[in-house]
Amino acid sequence: MAMSRRTILKGLTAGPFVAAAGSLLAPTVAEAATIDAGQFSLTSRASNSYGAFADLTAGLATRLTKVDATTVIADTNRSATHLTSAPGTVEAFATGFAWNSGDQAVDYWIPQGVTTSADAYGNGVYPAGGTSRVVLVSWYFETDPDDDGVDEYALDKGLRLSFVDCTTAGTPTYRHVLLVEPVRTSTGEYSFNPIHKHAGGIMWYGNLLYVVDTYKGLRVFDLDTLFEVATAQTEVCGLHTDGSYYGYGYQYVLPQSHAYDNAGKYLRYTTIGLDRASTPDSLVVSEYSLSGTVDYTDGTFNGTGPGTTTPKVVRWNLDYTNRQISSPTASEAVTVAQQKIQGVVSRNSTHYLATSAGPSTKGALRTFTSGASTATTVCDLAVGCEDLSYHSSDASGWAYSESVIWNLSEYAGKRYVYAVHADGS
Repeated sequence: MAMSRRTILKGLTAGPFVAAAGSLLAPTVAEAATIDAGQFSLTSRASNSYGAFADLTAGLATRLTKVDATTVIADTNRSATHLTSAPGTVEAFATGFAWNSGDQAVDYWIPQGVTTSADAYGNGVYPAGGTSRVVLVSWYFETDPDDDGVDEYALDKGLRLSFVDCTTAGTPTYRHVLLVEPVRTSTGEYSFNPIHKHAGGIMWYGNLLYVVDTYKGLRVFDLDTLFEVATAQTEVCGLHTDGSYYGYGYQYVLPQSHAYDNAGKYLRYTTIGLDRASTPDSLVVSEYSLSGTVDYTDGTFNGTGPGTTTPKVVRWNLDYTNRQISSPTASEAVTVAQQKIQGVVSRNSTHYLATSAGPSTKGALRTFTSGASTATTVCDLAVGCEDLSYHSSDASGWAYSESVIWNLSEYAGKRYVYAVHADGS
């Protein structure tokens, strides 16, 4: 979550949460309280300033070869390394993988979000009736990776998504895809642009991928609609002067298909998780804060203004028939006085948080119950822990003897995608 943290740090250099030695004071417990869910709402949006997403995508389909996620999963081009033991500080380890050497070392692409085919479908495999066991990971492009205020890379390439095929657990393979927003050029031709956001959390539900947009709400991508593009131009995105379409050298692009804009009290859309245990299925969103107080001054937030600045977990119900949000108004909201929340996932009233502690200290998986006064630590996570995804033992197509929670770590050289036992055993 480095991009968002930098802005927050600049505004908190003299804050009351800094100890005499300059280190941040972490609360020993996380206090939680149920609050009015009705103050949080979303507005469904099917278009951008260039037109309806469906029309823009249909226009691109007249110029490009359309494929679906199964095509990408069958066309992986990089090899990951299966982890046979816990990486770094991780406890309660179940399984996982590490990226190839290039993706481990690259400083300008930073992994953030994780979701799996156990989110997409209840039996854990993709597509419906298929056999693939898949992990998806989001990355954002950082133009100033050493945080010195000077961009080392002039071109911000936006967001990418990794499709990781773990069907054969011992030999995972993957491919990166560029996330884009469909647009029209100044002459009216169909094209697409990179998306300059953070992608701190992602959730896969059926054919849809939900991506958090920190200040705005949620972006949605249809995994049944990707496009194959030319690869020769690595510095071009969209329609080029040569008449071809490019995605910064990636072979496939995934265009945005919908959006849900925040319409109620301000909410920092840091991370997202799917709850298949609730009735109906639901999604939860949580907020990052450096000190335990959420900052709503570092960007332009959608909504009606700030409410409580204590970090929150907010739930929206889902419609499994169309995989969309079923009601614009949140169905649950709880505060949790916990700093540095990087991931959230819920099982009914039980919530799990990934909490980080900087580039050299281990993170933690913590849990609390709605309305409870404290949170407890389940197990240690990796340094630089990020998003979470729950994988139930009921997912028979990708079975574990007990439920696991997926997490990933962001720092170069220490990047792992792994699952831990949900009970910490």
